Amino acid sequence: MRLTLPPDARYNCGMDNVILIGMPASGKSTVGVLLAKKLGYGFIDTDLLIQKREGKLLCDILKERGAEGFIAAEERVNGELVADRCVIATGGSVVYGEKAMKNLRSLGKTVYLKAGAAELERRLRGEDIFARGVVMKKKGETLAELLGERAPLYEKYADVTVCCDGKSLDETADAVAAALKE
Repeated sequence: MRLTLPPDARYNCGMDNVILIGMPASGKSTVGVLLAKKLGYGFIDTDLLIQKREGKLLCDILKERGAEGFIAAEERVNGELVADRCVIATGGSVVYGEKAMKNLRSLGKTVYLKAGAAELERRLRGEDIFARGVVMKKKGETLAELLGERAPLYEKYADVTVCCDGKSLDETADAVAAALKE
């Protein structure tokens, strides 16, 4: 089964999408909405698609199936996604799935929202990252360790990298829009 947008939300202007990848709290979902408005595009949050398909919250999928089971569900959804003229915000662990990334990269430009460990810690301060559904392959892994593991994958798959340290979400959306014009 291929996931598609409902007919009223589809744009029939080719596969000109923007795919946002990056760590949890890098701003993918919020920047994605702002960027979609600036570009006149639709918006898709693949974490919400996963929840809809699985009928469960991300944190519940993680609890029940573990990291590998979650990554498999995430890869299925992202590997089957079809969209036109949309900004697509992915989950931070999407880069673990080669099939997912191959499909996403075939849909448009992949933008890595790069945030350093200190910025991520600041943004996540006081939040329960496990309740957010953050995939951590190793028990007790720190956010800095997770960033160290994922950063090479984000860089590998990125067509464009935008540093969002010290930027507001609106400034980050402007920086992405400017980078896409280059």
